[in-house]
Amino acid sequence: MKKLAPAALLLSLILTGCTNDHAKLSAAGQKIGQARAHVAVPAWPDQCRAHEPHAVLALNQDALAALKRERAALDRQNARTDRCAGFYDDLAAKLK
Repeated sequence: MKKLAPAALLLSLILTGCTNDHAKLSAAGQKIGQARAHVAVPAWPDQCRAHEPHAVLALNQDALAALKRERAALDRQNARTDRCAGFYDDLAAKLK
């Protein structure tokens, strides 16, 4: 195996050190960038977390009436989902 000249050895040590410094600088730059670009997104609205209960099934009740109430509950849930999605789509557009 050849002996490395002192200058070559020194150069290899410097370059190895630069690799570590580059990773540290990159990580630090990323943290600084995230801190400067921090955007406080509002909390998810409570209504967006709400679950719509199923329609109550009672004895001796017409099945069609229960189905109508169940469909109305689904319509309310879909409307709520649309409002929440619209809220965040609008927010995302404003943040671009």
